[in-house]
Amino acid sequence: MNPSIKIIKTDQAAPAGGHYVQATLFQGTMYISGQLPVTAKGQHTFNEPFEIQARQALKNLLAILEAAGGKPSDLLKVTVYLVGVVHWPAFNLIYAEMLGEAKPARSVVPVPELHHDYLIEIDAVAAV
Repeated sequence: MNPSIKIIKTDQAAPAGGHYVQATLFQGTMYISGQLPVTAKGQHTFNEPFEIQARQALKNLLAILEAAGGKPSDLLKVTVYLVGVVHWPAFNLIYAEMLGEAKPARSVVPVPELHHDYLIEIDAVAAV
């Protein structure tokens, strides 16, 4: 691995569940892996309502960002994968609440399904 690439890892977010890391940092740009609504202790929340899943996925993303010294205003681009566009309005409210004044570029991608039947996954790029 390139020695200039730093691996970001925190126990405040869901652990990486496969052949990947929570995030990487290279030359001030942080790439946060897709975050499913899994708790920091590895507990699945796929049976929970959408709102709980959305908050958990965002909580994971923000915890990883914070582990690198970042804050929501450092987010450059967020990509959200939603199962069912019906969840879009609820997500917008939770997203605005949790990110506060930060308004990074964003894409919301409706998808037919996600791993473990989750309803949301979020990844991001940030300047840290």
